[in-house]
Amino acid sequence: MAVVTRGHGEPLAQSPTGLESLDVRKLGMWAFLGSECVFFGALIASYFVYRPLILAGDPKPHEVLGINFTALLAFILLISSLTMVLALNAIQHDRRRAGAYWLLATAVLGTTFLGGQAYEFTKLAQEGVTLSSGIFGQCFLVLTGFHGTHVFLGVIWLLACFARAMRGGFNSGNYIGAEIAGLYWHFVDIVWVAIFTLIYLIP
Repeated sequence: MAVVTRGHGEPLAQSPTGLESLDVRKLGMWAFLGSECVFFGALIASYFVYRPLILAGDPKPHEVLGINFTALLAFILLISSLTMVLALNAIQHDRRRAGAYWLLATAVLGTTFLGGQAYEFTKLAQEGVTLSSGIFGQCFLVLTGFHGTHVFLGVIWLLACFARAMRGGFNSGNYIGAEIAGLYWHFVDIVWVAIFTLIYLIP
C-alpha cells in the first residue's frame, strides 16, 4: 500500500491502488463552478426568453452596444487567461518572482476589463439604458453586472495570491492556492466569451 502525494506538498491518504485522489479544495471549487454555470445559464436564458420584447422595444441592443469595444475587452480577458497559465507554470517550476509578476499582470488585465466595463455602463446610461429603463436594461445590466462582480472578486483574489507569491508562499510542492484561483479565473473568462457571443454577436 503506497502513500500518494498530490504534488502540492501534502500527502494523501494511503491508496491501495496507488492512484492520486482529487484534492478536496479543488473538488470544492469544481462544485462551486458547476453552481455558477447554472446561475449564469439562468441569466442568459432569461435574456433570450425576453429577447422578442427586447428587440421590439427601444433602444434596440445593436443600436447601443459597442461590439468592437467589447471585443477588445474579450481579448483582454483571453490574454489574462494566458498570463494566468504562465503564472502557474512559473510557480510549478520554482520561479517565484516570475510567477508573482504574472499573477500581478493577470490582475492588471482584469482591472483593465473592469475599467472598460465601467466605461460601457456609463455610455449605456447616457443612451438611456438603465435598470429602470425597461426589460433590456434589466436583463443586460444584471447579467453583465454580475459577471463584473465576479471579475472584481477574482482580481482581489489574484492580488492576494501575488502577495503570497512574493513572500514565497507558493512553490513546486505547494501551488494548490494559485491553481484554484486559476480555475476560477478561467471560468470567469469563459463566461464572458459566452456572453459576448450570445448577447453581442447574435443580431
